[in-house]
Amino acid sequence: MRILLAEDDKILSEGLASSLRQAGYAVDCVFDGAAADAAVAAQTYDLLILDLGLPKLTGHEVLRKLRARNARLPVLILTAADSTEQKVKGLDLGADDYMAKPFELAELEARVRALTRRGVGGGSTLWKHGPLSFDQVGRTALIHDEPIELSAREVGLLEVLLQRVGRLVSKEQLMDHLCEWGEEVSNNAIEVYIHRLRKKIEVGGIRINTVRGLGYCLEKFRDDADSKPA
Repeated sequence: MRILLAEDDKILSEGLASSLRQAGYAVDCVFDGAAADAAVAAQTYDLLILDLGLPKLTGHEVLRKLRARNARLPVLILTAADSTEQKVKGLDLGADDYMAKPFELAELEARVRALTRRGVGGGSTLWKHGPLSFDQVGRTALIHDEPIELSAREVGLLEVLLQRVGRLVSKEQLMDHLCEWGEEVSNNAIEVYIHRLRKKIEVGGIRINTVRGLGYCLEKFRDDADSKPA
């Protein structure tokens, strides 16, 4: 999951980004509204965390421009202005959720999880695919109720593939969802991560198919109902 954090308070931004990265998210940070608008227009994100009091373009202006492009990107507003008028304005412009500063990190992370689930049409934090279970909160995976050890990168890959069961995911799409600005991740590295993940889940009959030159596909399990979030 890749998040854009638009917050002009750099100390707060660094703290939030660090917390979200520890939870397994890739996080890009911008510090003004113009940069936020340019980033969401050019990159693929799973969530925008948007402060309202940004310089150059306000959070409301960023949100208005985003929705004018018919973008369905989930947006969580952060603001020190905890007024009903500000909240209503943000929600009317197309925000999906709203948090007033100060807030607890645990609550922010819970809202992030809820919005990213909503973005892929799922309501549960536990996703099942045949004998494979993935807990989005704990970032853990089990096969036949036995835990499997996954690196942070493997967890991210599994999450993206589970969201798109039966559909082809290109290497470029994987990198878009997993990598922050400035990260150097080669196509060969993606192949290595996929190889390691494949070896760990194939014991449960879970298969990742490679379509040479195009990408990867998590094969549907026999019972199609098991391929959807619980």
